[in-house]
Amino acid sequence: MFDMNEMDICDFEEDDFDTIMAPDISFRGTIRFRKPFMIRGKVSGSIDAKSDLVIDTGALVFSDIGADRVVVRGNVKGNIDGRRIVVVTATGDVSGNITARQVVLEPGSTFSGRCTMLK
Repeated sequence: MFDMNEMDICDFEEDDFDTIMAPDISFRGTIRFRKPFMIRGKVSGSIDAKSDLVIDTGALVFSDIGADRVVVRGNVKGNIDGRRIVVVTATGDVSGNITARQVVLEPGSTFSGRCTMLK
């Protein structure tokens, strides 16, 4: 059954984040963090999180991602391992495999890959 409590990540606003990567930032390498993080720029490499991640509209991420909860509003080319939930919004585009307990693909989203839902 779908857990609506997990969807509160979709309501995150800018004030809910300790760290926001601005649209004019381009980063290559490994990102690790423990508090909610929002990406608005371009990332290439890998993302390893102990918290929530939002890839905002206009962001470009060429990385494999591991995080508790992931919301994709922008573009991801890479695999996503969401330990709890992965949400691809209507503006989101994912090219890669998604693994999570819950996966939400909103109408209008784009997804190309395999989806594995864990118990």
